[in-house]
Amino acid sequence: MTEGNFVDYVKVSIASGNGGQGSTHLRREKFVAKGGPDGGDGGRGGHVIIKGNENLWTLIHYKHQRHFKAGHGGHGGKQRSTGANGADVFLEVPLGTVVRDTQTNEVLFEITAHNEEKIALEGGLGGRGNWHFKSSVNQTPRYAQPGIEGKESQLTLELKILADVGLVGFPNAGKSTLLSVLTSAKPKIADYEFTTLKPNLGIVEYRDFQSFVMADIPGIIEGAAEGKGLGHYFLRHIERNATLLFLIPADSKDISQEYQILLDELRRYNPELLDKKRIVAISKCDMLDNELIQEMDDLMKPDFSDVDYLFISSVAQKGILELKDKLWLLLNE
Repeated sequence: MTEGNFVDYVKVSIASGNGGQGSTHLRREKFVAKGGPDGGDGGRGGHVIIKGNENLWTLIHYKHQRHFKAGHGGHGGKQRSTGANGADVFLEVPLGTVVRDTQTNEVLFEITAHNEEKIALEGGLGGRGNWHFKSSVNQTPRYAQPGIEGKESQLTLELKILADVGLVGFPNAGKSTLLSVLTSAKPKIADYEFTTLKPNLGIVEYRDFQSFVMADIPGIIEGAAEGKGLGHYFLRHIERNATLLFLIPADSKDISQEYQILLDELRRYNPELLDKKRIVAISKCDMLDNELIQEMDDLMKPDFSDVDYLFISSVAQKGILELKDKLWLLLNE
């Protein structure tokens, strides 16, 4: 999936259908001079329904079409026949989509299961036909209820990607390179910060035809939790990852400090993120010889006593198999 095709935030306008009008028909048959009222009820207006689809990974299908309107209910007929219900409109979304009211920003619901359906906007009820209103003192009512009008609303669809492993790190830490090595994904890779501006997804193939999904989250900067840069835009994707893989380059000035800054940004955004399983990978270690790696390992042990870490190199394919094994164990504990 190319970066330009990954759409994870859209606003749509929706309208439900009007209810059909009740009928004022009076029964007329041969040999039945005064058959009385037999007008049927109007049909229900169409609903606007949000439906989960596990085969979708993005909201790109709403990039150019953002107005949706359900069908109106049919009018009631003679012989108490009810009008047809208006056609429902289904908006299919990827799993992990949060639906908000655009005006109030209130979370209405979330879609997390395949074929899960939630009514975003109900259609108007159909009006009752005149046969409902007959009585001993009004045997031929010549009126019926009009249908209730449908509603209009604006929704914000916000995708929080459902991935098994989320890559967390500062810009230019090597996340996209690692994703391209572990999966068949082809993210944009360059030697400058913020090369990745939207999440990339890839499927990591493991032993015995098993696999798991990895997400390359755009780089976090200090102050992201307060919305600095595109902080909130990036951090919300981490909420749905089962395991977090922290990636810190070997040429970092202070590996321990960089790790603590990343943890602090997650803590300030949502403290529950620290409850997730995590592992630290020191990337770009092809620049180091074995002696230097051993020295760094000795220095890191006191600061990383509560988390597992390892040295890898995406370019030299060093430590990649070990990383896969550790991630698989964390995912299946």
